[in-house]
Amino acid sequence: MSRHYRKPDVSVDVVLLTLSQEGLMVALHERGNEPCRGSLALPGGYIHTNEDESLEDSVRRMLREKTTVEPRYVEQLQTFAGPDRDPRGWSVAISYVALVPMADLIEAEPAAFSFYPVDRLPELAFDHADQVDVAVQRVRNKSSYSTLPCWLLPEKFTLTQLQRTYEAVFGETVTRATFRSRLGIKVGDVRAGEAVDEAGVLIATDDYQLGNQRPARLFRVDQLGLFRRASW
Repeated sequence: MSRHYRKPDVSVDVVLLTLSQEGLMVALHERGNEPCRGSLALPGGYIHTNEDESLEDSVRRMLREKTTVEPRYVEQLQTFAGPDRDPRGWSVAISYVALVPMADLIEAEPAAFSFYPVDRLPELAFDHADQVDVAVQRVRNKSSYSTLPCWLLPEKFTLTQLQRTYEAVFGETVTRATFRSRLGIKVGDVRAGEAVDEAGVLIATDDYQLGNQRPARLFRVDQLGLFRRASW
């Protein structure tokens, strides 16, 4: 005799990480519906089986609908599931992390989010605090050997901005010489189109940041790259 079981609700949640003067931050919003109405939570939503061709499609559609944000970097974290994570019953949430510059978040939807330091979270709805912890650990681990923090920056950035971003991700301040040694960055002039690091992932552009100081060369990365040394 066959048994009939209720299918669990399936959704996607997104840990949107960004940077401010306070360091690495997570974007949260206040829930407008029950359950947990009025509580802070991650952006998320149900999968639309009639229009989403993949889980990442679900993530990007949900973010467009709720926030108009189009993150350049999105990565799946893990699945959170069980009968107790949501008071409505058995549910499955596929969690993602997205890295977005603060300016992009504010421009997309100025009133959509509040920002909180990832190491000093307020109380969150459901199991969203656990999801943030997993996302931060993933980002810090991968940042020790890759260009992942570059997705928290504008498309073009100075090496000083890059250093400040790595310092914010790890919560550690280092000297310029130490930073460049850890990432294998060469000291000296470099021409546009050439890489400034040993792994060939940080590419010099024709552009410079102008200001009161000496003009600073702007760099870019085209894809997630791996450094030859994992020494952070």
